[in-house]
Amino acid sequence: MRFRSLKQLVELCEKEGKSIAELMLSEQAEESGQTPEHEFAKMKAYYEVMKEAVRKGLTEDTTSRSGLTGKDAQRVAAYREAEEPSLGSEASRAMAYALAVSEVNASMGRIIATPTAGSCGIIPGVFVSSQERFGWDDDHMVKGLFAAGAIGYVIANNSFVSGAEGGCQAEVGSAIGMAAGALTELRGGNPAQSVHAVGLALKNTLGLICDPVGGLVEVPCIVRNGFGAVNALAAADMALAGVRSVIPSDEVIDVMYEVGTAMPDKYRETAKGGLAQTPTGKQILSELKERRKKK
Repeated sequence: MRFRSLKQLVELCEKEGKSIAELMLSEQAEESGQTPEHEFAKMKAYYEVMKEAVRKGLTEDTTSRSGLTGKDAQRVAAYREAEEPSLGSEASRAMAYALAVSEVNASMGRIIATPTAGSCGIIPGVFVSSQERFGWDDDHMVKGLFAAGAIGYVIANNSFVSGAEGGCQAEVGSAIGMAAGALTELRGGNPAQSVHAVGLALKNTLGLICDPVGGLVEVPCIVRNGFGAVNALAAADMALAGVRSVIPSDEVIDVMYEVGTAMPDKYRETAKGGLAQTPTGKQILSELKERRKKK
């Protein structure tokens, strides 16, 4: 790749008159040695999996093997149909879809890690709900995935995308930034606006710990995906309105690395701190261990 930072990404896009998606597609094809058409078709297949995961999460039994989670997406969707959500109908739909995909993951279904399994619901939640809302075709959405991929590439190479390395800010935070930046471009924003969306999104997840109850990617991971989708919508709207990230987005990514490195081990996916070590969290772990012994 010819870029290592979001600043370099914007400069290349502006110099060559390309969107982030167009630049990333050409860079990916160059790196893989495949044609752009091949890379686009591969990404399109990934998007089909995302859409199917949304559908499954809304229509099938997503109760996890632990029994801790399942069908919350369907509850939110039913509430959205029956009542007037405080979020509004469209943000509520994105939240439901994000929950759906994350619950498919927890119930051992097929998902696309974007960028990880623990944050797999955010991009599909934002993308599929936005596609339905604005009437975009699949090719438009696939372009958005390339834009998200470019953003994720920069984050992964300058900070973390793994909760075990940098806390949940690295998983859910990165996914929110990727979704926000991509949605900004999908809605007609320029590369600079998209990058501002990334910074706006990431700043509001800095320090988020990874504290999975029972060591499972279920609680609080799934609901964080739902909230994450809503945060991505907000960041994209701010950027499209002209709100700038006062701290450059690359510097925000650097801070994510700094915070993640300083974060105690017990807050990095070890289940030794946070919600996992509450009285209820410990009780759930004890019950899970007993259940495993009986098997």
